Amino acid sequence: MSGKPTQTDIKRAKELARDLTRYSKLYYEEDNPAIPDAEYDRLFAELQTLEATYPELIDPNAPTQRVGSKPLKHFKSVKHQKAMLSLNNAFDDETVLAFDRRIKQALSTDDAIRYVCEPKLDGLAVNLLYEQGVFSVAATRGDGETGEDITANIRTITDVPMTLAGDNHPSRVEIRGEVFMPLKGFAQFNKRAARLGWKVFANPRNAAAGSLRQLDPNVTAKRPLSFFCYGLGDIEGYEIPLSHHDVLALCASWGVPVCPEIQLATGIDNCLAYAAQLLEKRDKLAYEIDGVVYKVDNLAFQEQVGYVARAPRFAIAHKYPAQEEITELEDVDFQVGRTGVLTPVARLKPVSVGGVTVSNATLHNMDEIKRKDVQIGDVVIVRRAGDVIPEVVSSVAEKRKSNTRLIEPPQSCPACGTPVEITEGETAIRCPAGLSCPAQRIEAIKHFASRRAIDIEGLGSKLVEQLVTTERVKTIADIYKLNLADLVGLERMATKSAQNVLDALEKSKKTTFARFLFALGIREVGEVTAASLAQHFKTLDAVANADIEVLEGIAEIGPVIAHHICTFFETESNQAVIAELVESGINWPEPKASTEPQHLQGKTFVLTGTLELFTRQEAKERLQALGAKVSGSVSKRTDYVVAGRDPGSKLDKAQALSVTVIDEDALQKLLQT
Repeated sequence: MSGKPTQTDIKRAKELARDLTRYSKLYYEEDNPAIPDAEYDRLFAELQTLEATYPELIDPNAPTQRVGSKPLKHFKSVKHQKAMLSLNNAFDDETVLAFDRRIKQALSTDDAIRYVCEPKLDGLAVNLLYEQGVFSVAATRGDGETGEDITANIRTITDVPMTLAGDNHPSRVEIRGEVFMPLKGFAQFNKRAARLGWKVFANPRNAAAGSLRQLDPNVTAKRPLSFFCYGLGDIEGYEIPLSHHDVLALCASWGVPVCPEIQLATGIDNCLAYAAQLLEKRDKLAYEIDGVVYKVDNLAFQEQVGYVARAPRFAIAHKYPAQEEITELEDVDFQVGRTGVLTPVARLKPVSVGGVTVSNATLHNMDEIKRKDVQIGDVVIVRRAGDVIPEVVSSVAEKRKSNTRLIEPPQSCPACGTPVEITEGETAIRCPAGLSCPAQRIEAIKHFASRRAIDIEGLGSKLVEQLVTTERVKTIADIYKLNLADLVGLERMATKSAQNVLDALEKSKKTTFARFLFALGIREVGEVTAASLAQHFKTLDAVANADIEVLEGIAEIGPVIAHHICTFFETESNQAVIAELVESGINWPEPKASTEPQHLQGKTFVLTGTLELFTRQEAKERLQALGAKVSGSVSKRTDYVVAGRDPGSKLDKAQALSVTVIDEDALQKLLQT
């Protein structure tokens, strides 16, 4: 004991209990979180520490003493036969090691404990009741004892079997798991929701929860939901295996989806290694996770270790660095891209998000700023996932001060002073100055020199900025007019490094027609479209002289992109730059009549995951040489999906659409046929 609590401690405990109760209601019942999970976890941990130090401060109604929240009144209540508990959290390795020591102490052993390691899915926990192998009732976790009846909504999720496979089932069994919304489906849903004026969800977890709490199952049926099982609740008339891992295998044999990333690990060090490996894969997974769960595998050991009020002692959630945090929006700048679009960029009070210090984040456009209700001076939620540019998710309304300022769009380009244009029907604000705007010139040259375009090694951002600001380079073509004297003396440019850049420029002159078209930076012409243009027209003159009707006849090119292509090649300044590039020596192999049979003509392929036998580009070029089209997205028109190691959501979509999925060996056979 640490004596009696001070008045400050008492006041703080009450404040935390009150705030956490309100945040829990918003999170669990309204699917509308007011603060990021990381901030909630910090406040929760602070209250737990106060309660552990001064037990007299414990409020039995505080969130630290309860599981989830009460079931919503407009749903029928369902009582769980066996309580659905929460998990205690660990935010660092030391807490995980302490958890392992407690397990060993409870079991009176020094032997390494065998654990099941599972990704901690960011979704909604549900309980599925099967009677005689047939799906009967589904409920949310609710307060742990009683949940909401969501049976009709669960029936719309294709992952959930209505009848268990095989004929060896318990007479009655509660299957527990997580309903979640895959990341790709979440992005598509929010995009459509914003367009139609519907509610836009803050994250996939709230999207899944909001979808399951629809009163109309037809609405839920239109949401892209999935399900993974993580264990069993009550069970009758059946002798289950002795280990948790075998229980999951049993569920899988019944046709219940189980996460493929689950692994056994002997010893806590191997658990931590698993967590580190999964963290590296986190951004490649098709679904969102916020950590790893470690569970003692031996079920008899689980019972021996036991439970506390709201959580099992035999399991712990090891949380990853938060991908969302709160900080202050100090100012907003507008940056000019290579196509002239002005993008608002938030200048933030630096904050660590996902283990990286973030001081800038995108606000996308003025429409998003209004929708998210963001003002300068606001406390905002910032999200960063993997290599994705950090973004401001929303403001925290209850923390808004009286001196915040509205974000006003600029009337003129911040780089060149030209009055901006707003095209009817577009959200973008655009500088119309083209390459006479230095910002657009810089971005256009960076794009031209990038690895996937012409690939000029050594011509990086800093050097391009110096070349443009000193007016050594005014167009893309000018980079091939550079000499040693132009480069030597610039920052970090001695004679040797300058010569390396000149050598790289010379080397880059040998390219492919598709890369050249992509490098020109034609609006909305990406790599796939550039490859389609190169394959269809074969020559530069043919592309430049093509009319809109002909362009629209090419797959993936609609009227908007066709218009951009025609406009680009009709512009005299662009014609002059292209002529100079060709005159400087840029070239690509002339198209040759193929000597190989075009046995893949008309077939559409999609590549996903890491390929071992080829690079992605090699596989793409070999397929195209045999007449195939290589697309970046899976649709009903896709003939084959080639799945390498760690495939993403494209594999999930292919399986959902019953598209043929092949591995690299099968691809090689197709190429050699």
